[in-house]
Formats: sequence, structure tokens, C-alpha cells
Amino acid sequence: MSLFVLLAALTVFQGQALEVTLPHEAGMQAATIAWSGRDVPFVREGERWLTVIGVDLDVEAGEHAAPISLHFADGRTQTRQETVAVKSKSFPTTRLTVAPKYVELNPEDQARANREAKETAALYATLTPRKYWSGKFATPIPGVTGGRNFGSRRVFNNQPRAPHSGADLRASTGTKILASNAGKVALAHDFFFNGNAVFIDHGLGIYTMYLHLSAILVKPGDMVDRGPVVGLAGATGRVTGPHLHWGVRIGDARVDPFSLPGMED
Repeated sequence: MSLFVLLAALTVFQGQALEVTLPHEAGMQAATIAWSGRDVPFVREGERWLTVIGVDLDVEAGEHAAPISLHFADGRTQTRQETVAVKSKSFPTTRLTVAPKYVELNPEDQARANREAKETAALYATLTPRKYWSGKFATPIPGVTGGRNFGSRRVFNNQPRAPHSGADLRASTGTKILASNAGKVALAHDFFFNGNAVFIDHGLGIYTMYLHLSAILVKPGDMVDRGPVVGLAGATGRVTGPHLHWGVRIGDARVDPFSLPGMED
């Protein structure tokens, strides 16, 4: 089966991750897919190459160019013009009431929020060119098989804000929060909006985040497998009560964590 046929059959909804695989070809040494302004590398696993790209929840529906470049041992490079079909998805509006300080920020809190936004943006712009994760991703709370509110248009205290970029998982304060797959802890500290938070780099531009924790049990630079406890659920930051915000960024794309490879909502 040709590469064109493989990709032409792929469709994805707004706000989802998309795993792309290629068959290995003789002499093939590397491959990249151009998506959302950067070249995302594939990694070889046996007789196939794979990567994951993210489709932001606000990406326009329709066909999007996704050229793939193959690099061979003899110095040849082949570029194949492919497309990914993005389907539209509707997201509800959620109205919430939170402490006024999280809506009308004073100058000090606004400056802090701006610094933290730059910190996370710099993280998402960093693509580790290797694959830390293996197998399927798992929910951070054993037994929880679904999340709520991903993509919801948020209105805090009657003021519109950015869409909700993660899934909310029910959890009482102190519930153990597990790493959803192997990776490297990239950030782990208290944030103004996110509260106590852990960000894990899984490689190839995939980051998972665990927000509003009551306690952080890892530190930046720690390597984790799928399953160890990275923190305890809580109600820190901009929240209405105890829960876990489980989020994913793939490059600049906000995607539903339940769309990661192996996940089922």
C-alpha cells in the first residue's frame, strides 16, 4: 500500500492527537512531517516509522497540508505532498464562579501570570527529538476512564476567557496522581492559575500536565515511567473545587488527553 493511500484515509477532529505511521523503506534513515510551522520527526520501531501530531481545538476544519520528507542513506530526500482532513467538533460553554482575584488581576498577579505564560510557551516550543513514551498512555487516576470539559468555552464571573485546554477528572484532595506514560519532568512548581503543577515531556513535542495539585512529589529533571505518583490531587490555583486538570500539548496544539495513542474516552 502506498504512503499516499495510508495518509489519504486519515481524518481527525479538532482538539485531537493523530498518530501517523509510515512503512520502512530500504535505505531510509529519517523522516519528518511538516505540521503547524515545524518539522516533526518520526522514530523507527521495527518495520515502521511513527510520530504524533496535534490538531488544536481551534484549527479550521478542512484539508491541511502535511508534507512528509524521507531521508535516505545515499543522500536522497523525497518530499511527498500529503494532507490531513480535520473535522469540526462543537464545544459547549461553561459558566463558572471563582475568586475575584483570578478574573480581575492586580498588577503583581498579572505580571506573575505573564511570566508563567512565557515559561510554558517556551516549554511547548521545545521539541525533544526522541520518544520517551512507550505503549499506551494511561489515565492519571486508576479506574477513571473519562474526563469532562475539554474545549469548553469558559466564562468566569461573567467574563469570557480562553477555552478549557484539558480534561477535568473527579478527584478528592489527596488522591494519588500517576504519570500517564514515561517521560522527563520538565516543570514542577506553583503557578498562579494552575496551582501546584507538574509538566512531563514525553518526547517528539508531547507534553502532559497535571494541575491544581495539593502536593508535588517530583522535581524537574526526574525521569518517570508510566504509573509512579507525581503528586496529589487538590484545589490550588483557579478552581471551583478539588479535581485534577489533565492536559496535553503537542507543539502549539491543545488536544484532548483521551485522544493520545491507546486512550479511550
